[in-house]
Amino acid sequence: MAFSEDEKKVAALARQVMDLARDELLIHLRFLDGAFSGVALTERFGMEGMAGNGRELLYDPVTVLRWYRTDPRLPGRVLLHSLLHNVFSHSFAYEKLDTELWDLAADIAAEAVILELGLEAASLDTDGELQGKLRVLREDAGALSAEKLYGFFRKNPPSVRVREEYARAFAKDLHLLWKEGERYELTKEQWQQISRRIRAELKSFSKGKGMGELLQKGLEEADRDSYDYGQILSRFAVTGEQTHVNEEEFDYIYYTYGLETYGNLPLVEPLEYREERKVREFVIALDTSASCNGDVIRGFLKRTVSLLFSGESFFRKVNIRILQCDSEIRSETKISEMGDLKEFLKDFRVSGGGATDFRPVFAHVEELREAGEFENLKGLIYFTDGYGIYPSQMPDYEVLFAFLGEDPMRGPVPPWALKAVFEEDQLLKAEKESV
Repeated sequence: MAFSEDEKKVAALARQVMDLARDELLIHLRFLDGAFSGVALTERFGMEGMAGNGRELLYDPVTVLRWYRTDPRLPGRVLLHSLLHNVFSHSFAYEKLDTELWDLAADIAAEAVILELGLEAASLDTDGELQGKLRVLREDAGALSAEKLYGFFRKNPPSVRVREEYARAFAKDLHLLWKEGERYELTKEQWQQISRRIRAELKSFSKGKGMGELLQKGLEEADRDSYDYGQILSRFAVTGEQTHVNEEEFDYIYYTYGLETYGNLPLVEPLEYREERKVREFVIALDTSASCNGDVIRGFLKRTVSLLFSGESFFRKVNIRILQCDSEIRSETKISEMGDLKEFLKDFRVSGGGATDFRPVFAHVEELREAGEFENLKGLIYFTDGYGIYPSQMPDYEVLFAFLGEDPMRGPVPPWALKAVFEEDQLLKAEKESV
């Protein structure tokens, strides 16, 4: 699209403003270099604001100049706000949430981080008012991450007046490019890699400065289920034999020499097998007591299997048992391949609803092993609210208890077990995703 001469002048001035804003932010927040490198600043006339799609931060040059005239620090503030949405992966699964509440939660979380950083180049005269609102929200919601705020708003829906008040106070950019089909962003995994780098660099940057706590927590929140939980699940890998050419142990010099000298007679045959660590046999126990509802359980199951079936984590054939249980085993499903799992999820219904006792599951697993149902069981993943009776003896396989939310009243897990914690809104979001 061709620009008029006036538009070219406006675009050039706005570009200078945006470049200066970005450079000044990087002078003080050098740990965001990777995040800024992940996006391009692109002008788009008529947008009347700034919007990110994960690969670009698009801005309206006329609006940028209007911001600058109002307050020279405002373009930098909006730029930092919009970039943090990318860093925290706020745009992913957007349409699977209550978008109006998520908009509020994401904007409040981004502004809370900016205010904590206390950067003069991005400060505004209205920041004192925002601090007051954040103090109230922190008391009510308990934390200021987007996930925590969203969960609080879902349980305590704000009135239309309050929503509008929050939007005026905390909204800085536009979220119109967060919609599915209108984005050409880096993948969620790529932004999570950027977030991990920021988290590592932030530790040295903020050392002794007493800053960056909210940013650190936000980065952990954005990366928690794919990083921490994924790392824990890697403990469930077992060594098995897959048919592959072992590139590392195969000498192509002798192989090629034989083909050239003796026709189709290689001197060395390629090694056909190599060992790889992959998940093969394990059990998923789903606590179906009254405190764990069906959507949350489905969300946990989808999150777990999406991590375990990602990449090359699995053999083609697997032996997974999914047990539904409260104080006793209510149902048992055997999964041998991905198709079985999809069928199970399609027809999934919660069976149970009584009190919780963990011991029947462990006893049943021993019965399955004695019956020869498992050759090399590596682990048991138990999703539960945590209010149950643990077995007294340590099993000879890995055990992970995955809990729904932190709860100070919940007793400690046995010292031989691993622990992971999910928030309800995390799992409700996962429940809407496809496998």
